[in-house]
Amino acid sequence: MYTRKATIAASVGLHARPAAVFVRAVNKTGLPITVAKEGLAPVDGRSLLEVMTADFECGCEVELAVASQDHDDDEVRHAIDHLAQLLETDLTDPA
Repeated sequence: MYTRKATIAASVGLHARPAAVFVRAVNKTGLPITVAKEGLAPVDGRSLLEVMTADFECGCEVELAVASQDHDDDEVRHAIDHLAQLLETDLTDPA
């Protein structure tokens, strides 16, 4: 399973607008992407409520993964890399 770590760069973390931008990008992939912070259970990246309530603050490191292995490896790698890059911006990208 391919995973990748990213550091959240949005000054408010994944709250409100940045979370919405990220969740829209996850949903565009069509993949069951999870987001995890050390010490916390992974949350469904497709769920705005789960992402906003997971306490992903600016500067924290998260790990992105796909919840199942029934997907094309290249598709997964491309999607996770794109999402990691997005998290490392201020999330104003209209992903």
